[in-house]
Amino acid sequence: SQWVLFHILFTTLYLYSNLLAGWGYPTTLLCIYGLFSTVKPLEPFIIPYLTGPDKNLTTEQVNNQIFPVWTYSYLSVLVPVFLLTDWLRYKPVVVFQCVSLFTTTAMLLWMQGVAAMQAMQFFYGVVTACEVAYFSYIYSVIDLEKYRKATSYCRSVQLLGYTVGAVLGQLLVSFHLMSYSNILVFTLVLTAIALATSCLLPMPQSSMFFHRRHTGKTKVTEDTRRHICGAVDATDQTSTSKIPQEEIGGRNEKGEECGGPDDNGCFQVLCWLWRDFLQCYSSRQLLYWSVWWALATCGYNQTVNYVQVLWEHVQPSQNFSIYNGGVEAVSSLFGAAAAYGVGFTTVNWEHWGELALGGFSGLGASALFLMTFIQNIWACYIGYVIFKCLYMMLITIAMFQIAADLSMERYALVFGANNFGALALQTIITSIVVDKGGFGLAIIPQFTIYASYFSFIAIIFSLRGVFTMWRLQRSNTDSTPPDKKTSSKHSLFISKNSSPKTILHK
Repeated sequence: SQWVLFHILFTTLYLYSNLLAGWGYPTTLLCIYGLFSTVKPLEPFIIPYLTGPDKNLTTEQVNNQIFPVWTYSYLSVLVPVFLLTDWLRYKPVVVFQCVSLFTTTAMLLWMQGVAAMQAMQFFYGVVTACEVAYFSYIYSVIDLEKYRKATSYCRSVQLLGYTVGAVLGQLLVSFHLMSYSNILVFTLVLTAIALATSCLLPMPQSSMFFHRRHTGKTKVTEDTRRHICGAVDATDQTSTSKIPQEEIGGRNEKGEECGGPDDNGCFQVLCWLWRDFLQCYSSRQLLYWSVWWALATCGYNQTVNYVQVLWEHVQPSQNFSIYNGGVEAVSSLFGAAAAYGVGFTTVNWEHWGELALGGFSGLGASALFLMTFIQNIWACYIGYVIFKCLYMMLITIAMFQIAADLSMERYALVFGANNFGALALQTIITSIVVDKGGFGLAIIPQFTIYASYFSFIAIIFSLRGVFTMWRLQRSNTDSTPPDKKTSSKHSLFISKNSSPKTILHK
């Protein structure tokens, strides 16, 4: 029996060591972390909680004093977190994100007053900024062949967590199974499980920029790039926005020596990032898609951040059984379905993409106008689902078009730069439109501005799309050989001057 126990123990240790050495162990831990950190049952009901008897805040305080802090916090820590994530090799930032999330939930549960809730929003901005470490971690510990599958699992689990949280919150609130405070205690338990899981993650030995791996793992395959965009592509498109993949290193614009990220020096890495930044955005096609990305993401974030304030204005939660959780779950699932369905379209987005951006942005603006001026909660719910689905679909197209010809490092750089641009624009809008130090507008004027903002995006990109199609048609006409034009005219003359029987006989 001792030999049997020894054999079982040896086999278990052997399998466990193989699991540690493979991709299954970190992927499993990341999925567990992603699930428990995203299940937030109270999030769809944060406005009723803050304005209810638990916190006793006014809607104006939440709208004009508390919520703007998240935007300012996110912007202030985004760039330092982006660099520290790579320098510290991801895991410490993942753990720190979970600690900040735990702190946010604890402050939301036990602290009172406007100042305390502003501090809570600051920590939540840190949580959002640290999100970059989650998927970057996968790249550092998993081979490229398994990266697409691991990313699929982690993204699916995150979507599952958000959906489960929204549905669970709706059930708990609708059937009065838990108070808001007890829901927060339950969320703290889930966050503690996520924190313990994050501590078990293996420490990566490499990173994208500061601690590069010398294995040629610098470019993603086409399937990986397409999956990063959140779509499974069924077409055979190739982007016209070719970004030359030069050797890393060289000289900067002043002629100074500028090594690549393999040099591991902070100045060399920053120099390389700046040179790649200029080279990526020298592509006009990539620049246009990135501009839409930044503009639309800014408007989307503003809408999602303040939509609960609009719902509370249209239908106060004290007088109505609210369904915020169900609406969030439905919009997330429909948005994911729309993004997934993009991959099976046969549209040439290089030709029709800008028209699609303009047209669907116009539909999104119409949905926002519907939410703003039709004082009906169900119209608000329907408009929100439509708006979110349209954005998820368009951002998937934009991500695919941008990532099509970029290495993993350059895609991460462009992704971060676009989000930073969106956040900077969002900070300007928040400080002018929302913040008490600016105009401090009420929620209806705010959403009128957001709807007009998306109308402006729709007009700009629709005009740009029409110009692109006109230029392509003109280019095709000019490139037609003269002999073919003569032949086509001769054929037209025959078809006009011959009877159907004669043409058929010929």
